[in-house]
Amino acid sequence: MPRTKGDHEARRREVSAAVWQVMATRGFAGLTLRAVAAELGASTGLLTHYFPTKRALLEYALDLLEQRTLARPRRRAGQGLAALRDALLDILPLTPEATDSNRVWVSSWDAALCDPALAADYARKYAQGRERLRVRVAAAQELGELPPGDAAQVARSAQSFVLGLVVQALFDPSAFPPERQVELLDGYLAALAADTASGPRSGTAGHR
Repeated sequence: MPRTKGDHEARRREVSAAVWQVMATRGFAGLTLRAVAAELGASTGLLTHYFPTKRALLEYALDLLEQRTLARPRRRAGQGLAALRDALLDILPLTPEATDSNRVWVSSWDAALCDPALAADYARKYAQGRERLRVRVAAAQELGELPPGDAAQVARSAQSFVLGLVVQALFDPSAFPPERQVELLDGYLAALAADTASGPRSGTAGHR
């Protein structure tokens, strides 16, 4: 009998789960058609129906990772500085699921650096992330929780800090357990807010 659309979508979900499992356990470098086929219990010939080339598999894997990352539940503790903190906490490998996602992201950097199109796509994703942080920084400045200034520059700094912390935590998890990561992030945010806390406020923004 011919396959239905539901059969096709179910198969794609199975393939997605296999791709994700390979990435989570072997890293991006271990993502091959053979590895995905073995995880799926199928032949590589079947997979070429979905991924005619390794490049197609890589693009799909990155799209899948982005979808899973965006679909994760997000913290919602408040506005301003609390919202900025939530957004940065959501990036850190504080749970097994977040650790798997970050392991895949970091291991995929090598492939992206060797491929101009993938590198451009990564640059776009990180720029979008900075913009989301900039909005939160600006809101915190309006509330007087952060000193006035270039919100975009603060967002760049915050993104750089948290991505560096991700790498440290992945390579040395015993030295950077979740509680230590949160402690370091809170120290970073406290330093950002220090100028506001030490000076008198005028209106909705802190001024010296």
